[in-house]
Amino acid sequence: MDQDNKPVIGITFGDFNGISVEVILKALEDSRICKICTPVIYGSMRIISKYRKLLNLEEWAIYTTTTLQQISHKKVNLISIAKDKNFEIEPGKMTQEAGRFALESLRAATNDLKQGLLDAIVTAPINKYNIQADDFQFVGHTEYFTQEFEQKDSLMFMISPYLRMGLLTEHVPLAEVSNLITRERIFTKTNLMLQSLKNDFGIIKPRIALLGFNPHAGEEGLIGIEEQQVIKPAILELKKRGNLVFGPYPADGFFASGDYKKFDAILAMYHDQGLIPFKSLAFDEGVNFTAGLPIVRTSPDHGTAYSIAGKGIANEGSMRAAIFLAVDIVKYRKEMQAIYEDRKQREAQSKVIEISKKITSESEHQ
Repeated sequence: MDQDNKPVIGITFGDFNGISVEVILKALEDSRICKICTPVIYGSMRIISKYRKLLNLEEWAIYTTTTLQQISHKKVNLISIAKDKNFEIEPGKMTQEAGRFALESLRAATNDLKQGLLDAIVTAPINKYNIQADDFQFVGHTEYFTQEFEQKDSLMFMISPYLRMGLLTEHVPLAEVSNLITRERIFTKTNLMLQSLKNDFGIIKPRIALLGFNPHAGEEGLIGIEEQQVIKPAILELKKRGNLVFGPYPADGFFASGDYKKFDAILAMYHDQGLIPFKSLAFDEGVNFTAGLPIVRTSPDHGTAYSIAGKGIANEGSMRAAIFLAVDIVKYRKEMQAIYEDRKQREAQSKVIEISKKITSESEHQ
């Protein structure tokens, strides 16, 4: 691929006491990555060097710089964050220092993303507790990027080769989920999913399944009313609008029978209802994609994994998949934008020719 056309992908550092640094380094060992994109880590070479020694990781060249204008398009790059600080690495331990660094890395990458210097961002796992600050009160990356890019809503969209899973409600207590299951919310999240499947994955007429909320999808009102009063009417309305939307399906039988394979994506009613089957089927290849944003943001589908941090056994498959997916979506969006612009130009030229012919015809008749 032409070096000038490769997308520039920012990679945040995440919590350095978890497995973030390990999976970043292992994923970027893959020689295919620098052929399809220019990776830019927002982190610390001191921390990287310490982890290489601790985990006995292979050493390969990382180009260190302080600005994106000076990056190398042939190597993995590192934008130095807090380069004068000597951080204490304590694998498996939650520390305020690691949380502050994760936030600084996230903000630096987000700032470059806003300026159009990055084509996409891949976020390494954070600890939702130690990253909190007076001016950072978010329960996750999804909520953070939704606000930063001034969107009213977005969709937490889990992507794998076998399954695409969206969430109606995300990081909310289970006791609050029922009150959040509304027709409006179902319309919003389903439409975000439909648009993403079309605009980011090239699926012209997506088939979507909605899961029920209650056991057995409510058993026609015997075990809960959400399906009868909210979910089914919303599905009928979405069908009337010409969408291929089906359900609600009882979650247990839906996955046990393999029915999920018949659909392009599934909308779960709450976090664990969707994430448990997704991670069971695709943990090492799954990607968390935030749909509905003007930018491309992906992430591995796992957390900080403190229990295995520093042991050298973390699987980098999900981080690698997150980078590949970010590149794919960036390329697809650019291709579609080019097609759209070409179509607009052709339509404008046709109108000019039509007007010119009309003027010429009127002139000949005078």
